[in-house]
Amino acid sequence: MTIRVLLVDDQPLVRAGLRMVLDATPGLAVVGEAATGTQAVALARQLAPDVVVMDIRMPGMDGIEATRMITVESPEVRVIVLTTFDTDNHVHASLRAGASGFLVKDTDLDGFLTALRVVAAGDALIAPAVTRRLIAEFAGRPAAAPTHAPPTPELAGLTAREHEMLTLVGRGLSNAELADHLGIGPGTVKTHIRNLLTKLGVRDRVHLVIAAYDAGLVTPAC
Repeated sequence: MTIRVLLVDDQPLVRAGLRMVLDATPGLAVVGEAATGTQAVALARQLAPDVVVMDIRMPGMDGIEATRMITVESPEVRVIVLTTFDTDNHVHASLRAGASGFLVKDTDLDGFLTALRVVAAGDALIAPAVTRRLIAEFAGRPAAAPTHAPPTPELAGLTAREHEMLTLVGRGLSNAELADHLGIGPGTVKTHIRNLLTKLGVRDRVHLVIAAYDAGLVTPAC
């Protein structure tokens, strides 16, 4: 199956370089290009790409607002933010807007292609420089919620195992680490992750981490 990609960057040379690489890679195809956030939203609506590769700083509507509009209008479309700027504010805003990936433009080619495939498959990928501490910061929970606080409706619908799983995902455990920690098989881990995504109404693993911090299940000290 070919992954259909929409390129969004206000620099024609950047788009041309990315197109050359993607069109030469089996299983990937560029279906459109946009130079502004407004164009990106319109083309995402028209072309229904699998993945949008989104720059942040563009004239008019920026990439963060475009990401927000695309992920709201077309939840099945995944967005990877690819930018020169990797400040905390940009990461925070991009993930809050619904991006499933965040990469900087000095990412190597293999890393970029891997990110496209990972995000297209429904998972998430963040540049290594974007750490768990950073996700904890933008989640905005300086301390865990009091144990006597009533659970949100979404959390109340989780089983005890799913609640434990969400906490461990929030602490950054991989699927292999989850399986080892909980004494269950990899397939069972994947089933629990899928159930969490459905019950919490989030897009991918990164947003499960965000949900864990927002719910006070995990704090930066964990």
